[in-house]
Amino acid sequence: MTLFESDAAYDAFMGRYSTRLAPLFAEFAGVEGGASVVDVGAGTGALTSELVRRGAGVAAADPAPAFVAALRSRLPEVDVREAPAEELPWPEGRFDAALAQLVLTFMRDASAGVAEMRRVVRAGGTVAACMWDRDGMEMLAAVNRTQQVLRAGGPMPEAQNLYRTREEIERLFGDGFTGRTTELLTVESTYAGFEEFWEALAGGAGPAGAWASALEGERRDAARAELHRQLGEPSGSFTLAAAAWATRAARA
Repeated sequence: MTLFESDAAYDAFMGRYSTRLAPLFAEFAGVEGGASVVDVGAGTGALTSELVRRGAGVAAADPAPAFVAALRSRLPEVDVREAPAEELPWPEGRFDAALAQLVLTFMRDASAGVAEMRRVVRAGGTVAACMWDRDGMEMLAAVNRTQQVLRAGGPMPEAQNLYRTREEIERLFGDGFTGRTTELLTVESTYAGFEEFWEALAGGAGPAGAWASALEGERRDAARAELHRQLGEPSGSFTLAAAAWATRAARA
């Protein structure tokens, strides 16, 4: 399984956070009814759905066929294209805004991706992107600590990811932009118990899920036990917070 092959696995793993983040991010980006907006790296549609709810004219792009199929089924009114952020299939100046929620880390070339987002918005249009903070996303932070304790060998999957700090994201909004603004957006999600958490993680979505789903036998048991400890050994329901850095700027 590739990191984002299954829409159901993604929804169980990260969707529970991204759906809560979407309204905050859309508000931060200033999206209003009647605006034309493209959701870049739309995934299963957490942000796309929020943009539609706000009355925007919405297009969406994602390179994963499973996500594109899910989006077309869930939101048939949206112009959905199978394309990476670095090669958006729309003409220059087509949109009022281009947004990328939780995508920068997974772009082949984030600088090129943000440049493409800038290209497809009109002069004065908004480009906005957000990504989980490296330490403020409690779920991924617990996975990172577990990997470090177990000395899994080689770079930790989540530790490989860039664009999880304010400075890293802001550097993408340099030449060709004006009025750069950054905020920290915070959401949370509640789990019925540790088993729900583990099943969502082991579904295989994202680098953390790919790591967990590849574990077998004693290594899997050890990882499960250590992760339970890292989360404070919950015996019932528990809640985790997630903070994302969001940056917006206007096309000069």
